[in-house]
Amino acid sequence: MTNPVALITGASSGMGKAAAIQFNNAGYIVYAGARHLEPMTELEAQGIHIMKLDVTDNASNKAFVDAALENEGRIDVLINNAGYGSMGAIEDVAPAEAKRQFDVNVFGAMNLVQLVLPTMRAQHSGKILNNSSIGGQMYSPLGGWYYASKHALEALSDSLRLEVQDFGIDVIIIEPGGTATNWQKIAADHMLEATPKDSPYRHLVETYASMNMNFNATADDIAHLMFKAATTIHPKTRYQLSWGDRALVIAVRKFSYKSVDRVTRLVMRLAERNLSRNQAPDAPTESSTTDDSQTI
Repeated sequence: MTNPVALITGASSGMGKAAAIQFNNAGYIVYAGARHLEPMTELEAQGIHIMKLDVTDNASNKAFVDAALENEGRIDVLINNAGYGSMGAIEDVAPAEAKRQFDVNVFGAMNLVQLVLPTMRAQHSGKILNNSSIGGQMYSPLGGWYYASKHALEALSDSLRLEVQDFGIDVIIIEPGGTATNWQKIAADHMLEATPKDSPYRHLVETYASMNMNFNATADDIAHLMFKAATTIHPKTRYQLSWGDRALVIAVRKFSYKSVDRVTRLVMRLAERNLSRNQAPDAPTESSTTDDSQTI
């Protein structure tokens, strides 16, 4: 039997790049696609097939799938990893930006699914991994369009799973939580830049952008999770990395919406208080020395 074939989108950095390396090291024939080729030269040096890919362009998607079929004759795994998060108040986000988020996170992924399904049905085998987020089952202020795209991706994945299971095809949702990548900073910087100074949501945006979130999970951890899902005979429908991610999803799903709202608002108020404290000028002191044994 020939080596299995995996197609991975968004492979120029982060989780997609890590997944391409993980699958290649395990003996898969990997086709890695991204909008920019230069960041993938490292992958090419390892024997991975790299291709320029814009998931919002149906012709680009078709060329990506066709190349794998022409060279290998089969497709065993599709990992829809390409995606991005554009944060901001729903009132402030331009319609074109909201649409682009759905074009990348939802319609691009589903177009690739449509392109690989005939081959997977003929093989009576295949695994489709859609990289979502724990945000696909929750919500927060300033993330409306991003979360909406992930909710849509998960709903489509659930429907697809029931449609194709009789053809031997598994549809799996990967739900990363906070990950130690540049995603958070890039999203925060873009949100600050895109939010007008006189926006009624400006203070909320500044509060969110000031939140210091330190995550232990790495792109390699998520890549390992993807590999586990792709190589399990009877995979779960959803994979989260840590017990903390699982607990958060369960809490959001089980608690009342009012309770989730209250907790979210509390977190934001605490962040706002911390921001105000950090922005306040240093209080004047009478002496440069202090006596820690004295209290008032």
